[in-house]
Amino acid sequence: MAPRHLRKRLLTTLVLTGLTLAAGAQDKPDDIRLPDLGSSANALVSDQELKDYGQEMLEEMRALDMVVDDPLLNDYINNLGFRLVANSAKPKDHFAFFIAKDPVINAFSAPGGYIGIDSGLITITRSEDELAAVMAHEIGHITQNHLQRAYESARKDEPLMALVALGAIAAGGVSNGGATAALLEGGMGAIAQKEINFTRKDEAEADRTGITTLSKAGFDPNAMAEFFQRMEDEMSADSGGIQVPSLLQDHPVTADRIADAKARATALIAAQKTQPNGNLLDKTNWEGITAPIAYVKDPTTLLNVKGEDPNGPSTYLLMRERVRVLADDPYHMATYYGSLLAANKPGSDTAENHYGYALALTRTGQGIKAIPQLQPLLVKYPQSIILRLGMADARLQAGERAAALDIYAALNTQSPHNKAIAVAYANALTQGGSVAQAAQAADLLRPMLEDTDEPDIFTAYARASDRAGDPIRSGEAYAQASYLSGRPFDAMEQLKGLLKRKDLDYYARARIQAHIAELTPLVMELRKRHVSTDDNPDGNNQTPQLNDHDSAVEGLQQERQMLDGSPCGLPGCLSISTQKY
Repeated sequence: MAPRHLRKRLLTTLVLTGLTLAAGAQDKPDDIRLPDLGSSANALVSDQELKDYGQEMLEEMRALDMVVDDPLLNDYINNLGFRLVANSAKPKDHFAFFIAKDPVINAFSAPGGYIGIDSGLITITRSEDELAAVMAHEIGHITQNHLQRAYESARKDEPLMALVALGAIAAGGVSNGGATAALLEGGMGAIAQKEINFTRKDEAEADRTGITTLSKAGFDPNAMAEFFQRMEDEMSADSGGIQVPSLLQDHPVTADRIADAKARATALIAAQKTQPNGNLLDKTNWEGITAPIAYVKDPTTLLNVKGEDPNGPSTYLLMRERVRVLADDPYHMATYYGSLLAANKPGSDTAENHYGYALALTRTGQGIKAIPQLQPLLVKYPQSIILRLGMADARLQAGERAAALDIYAALNTQSPHNKAIAVAYANALTQGGSVAQAAQAADLLRPMLEDTDEPDIFTAYARASDRAGDPIRSGEAYAQASYLSGRPFDAMEQLKGLLKRKDLDYYARARIQAHIAELTPLVMELRKRHVSTDDNPDGNNQTPQLNDHDSAVEGLQQERQMLDGSPCGLPGCLSISTQKY
């Protein structure tokens, strides 16, 4: 289990009470660079605590099946995110990016630099520049300390904020994402209007710092204004039936905000023309303001790198369709792409649509039908890693295991550190393979375990280790996967079961005992506070599971009795909102 500080305040991690969209800002267009704004809230919560809160939020969202966990998409969205972070005001800060399984057009930033992009937003973007613009905006919320300032502002409303948090967790404990979302939306509605003036200032700052970051990273600074304009168009009557978040309906993007974004983009483009290399990033200045970033030797290499594969179609377009498929029902998506391509409408016969169709077919057990969708693409783009990986998955599903393994092996040789390839290859080796092949799969994944919080990688390693005859390593990996998926009680029980084995050597016993020692305070805290989790829906492992409404009401009643001048009953407990795009 990866070392981490214990989180004692789990109650706050599901407070997705996003602050509202802002009206346009008032600063002058040439005021491109804003100062590093601090907050007295920094004295009340450490950076490590903020990171812990964000990590717990992500784990709880995974437990509620609210995250699109896919190694290929995780790598894409984080690579895009870190190109932006490397050009932001605070490139040394901790950031992590993930895709939320939600059809709404939105994104949010959370404590510790965790930034979630809703699947609905990704699928509505028309270019990687637009997607990057949204992400740059959310990065701006983090670098301008808006979450800490939100905490200070919200302290006046602690009782209400606490009830929102407690209700959300009570609903989350019964594994009902809809109930959780309903409570959170209700809580947002109760406090949003009180905070609107505060958040307008935040949104203006995030826009401005975001556009600067966007430009420095080599993206089109006009993309933010263009996306704002499209959002406003979508909110107009008869906009084609695209679902628009209630937050955007209540607080629409204004003409002032669009005009401000356009003015800043114009100023940045003009500034780029005055630079010797045509950009705003100075290498000497960079080295003076940031700590080294492992894969960045020369920051100028981050410019004009937009996820394009020289050997294939647009990576962005393929990933957009991958999000569309993985965030929805695969049978529905297979019908969607089949109808789209059969209609032969102008612009529908594209590589990304055929890729999306093949992916949906593979996920519905129709790999044999997916192969013809990919073959013409591979004739045109024979070196595309994404398309070759899709073909390997389709052939494996179609029963052509040997052919699939050949493709996986070649891909792994070409990109030995690619997690998406490694997981797919390892699963193929394990499923229906020999003990030796399973051992090969475990060896393939083991080096990746120290640098990931993705439960699917631990699960793949656990299966391979079990098949290879190493049940202890397998059990440890399954426990870690449970923990990262928001199931700490399951993880604890699995570890305790492993400790009873008579075949443990000294090192294995020490590892398992260390895991248990780390996890015990968190589990005890959850039980003490009757906090519901996916694997402990009643909050104490003793009472029968309640329905959604009763569980939420009982949780609120219990926690209200414990409130003692603190928003969640613990001294200094945070009631931090996430910032919504």
